[in-house]
Amino acid sequence: MVSKFSHLYSKNAREMKASEIRELLKLTERKDIISFAGGLPNPGAFPVDKVREICNHLLDEKGANILQYGTTEGVMELRKAIADRMNKKGMDINYHNVLITSGSQQALDIIGKTFLDPDDTVIVGAPTYLGATNAFRSYGAVMEGVPLDENGMDPELLEEKIRLLQMHGRSPELLYLIPAFQNPSGVTIPLERRKRILDIAREYDMVVVEDAPYSELRYSGEALKPMKAMDEDGRVIYLGTFSKILAPGFRVAWCIAEPDLLNKLIIVKQASDLCTNTFGQHIAAEYLNRGYIDEHLEKIKSLYKRKRDSMLAAMDAHFPAEAKWTKPEGGMFIWVTLPKCIDTKDMFVRALENSVAYVHGASFFADRSGKNTMRLNFTYASDEDIDIGIKRLADTIRQELETCRKEGKGKDFRPNEEGLVVGV
Repeated sequence: MVSKFSHLYSKNAREMKASEIRELLKLTERKDIISFAGGLPNPGAFPVDKVREICNHLLDEKGANILQYGTTEGVMELRKAIADRMNKKGMDINYHNVLITSGSQQALDIIGKTFLDPDDTVIVGAPTYLGATNAFRSYGAVMEGVPLDENGMDPELLEEKIRLLQMHGRSPELLYLIPAFQNPSGVTIPLERRKRILDIAREYDMVVVEDAPYSELRYSGEALKPMKAMDEDGRVIYLGTFSKILAPGFRVAWCIAEPDLLNKLIIVKQASDLCTNTFGQHIAAEYLNRGYIDEHLEKIKSLYKRKRDSMLAAMDAHFPAEAKWTKPEGGMFIWVTLPKCIDTKDMFVRALENSVAYVHGASFFADRSGKNTMRLNFTYASDEDIDIGIKRLADTIRQELETCRKEGKGKDFRPNEEGLVVGV
């Protein structure tokens, strides 16, 4: 949309585009549509009673103080509680390593503003989280994707990509990863790969952004040590959030880095919003210090595991043999790869006609590939709607396959011969 003030916009603002996913979600608001499109936590898991209890206690005990501005770094009580929790996961930090941000999205923006100049390079997964690429692109950075397999980013392909870039005079500044239950693919990077990726980052002098919004949401398999816990020279910036384990409306998250690096991030944040929601920080701190979080996580994990299993079972029962998908050990998403004759962005129109929605995969790729892929969220829809919605989606896929046959595209029916179900 062109405004009468468009000619006054900055170059960066002129080049910014609305999130494809946010725009897509507007199309799924019809009441008859079963949506697997959003990345929303289930509101049934929000601890309303506990939050009400904590709010009343805080207002009685601390009164107006918790409604005042806070420091840019964040509420001390919360920073200490987060440091204690992270140390139980293998880190060796204290509150001086912790910055509270207004959601992880702000942390990504701060990191972009701190490290990136126009035409700088960021290496990301192919596919990867759209919010990160949008944040980094807003500073003029160029995204370079490394294909993922069922074990996430392959270190050999990562190093190959870096060498290729260096041959063209480009050295990446940042490496952005979601090691646990990645958005959108749901895959997890094993421990040995994490170690090797850190070695590569050290060798080529890149800062690693470890985004961990889903790391607490494991439903099967063994918990893995975060990359930050293996960071020997302080080049990993770790991002965590309460959005997936408490409630997203608080907009409270955290960033962990070495103190000298963190100090620069604090200065950059200060210019953005002065401080994060103080009241929300106090609620989160109290929730942690009362020990409510682990009990609540068990409730969330039980609910989401059931929903994941319901969706996987429905896909096994209803999807055509030509479709392939990931089977995540945690998180919120399943990634589907269809035959290459299908463009899931085009198929979305037919899906809406069949009253079901998803996110087409191309938006998650830096080079707009992945046209035959899509992301499904399993945490939000009811169990009944999951089964009904997957049946509708299966019918939609079959309709597209029939169109492929009629157009003589049968040779494109084969899934990836390499057996990969993430990249294309």
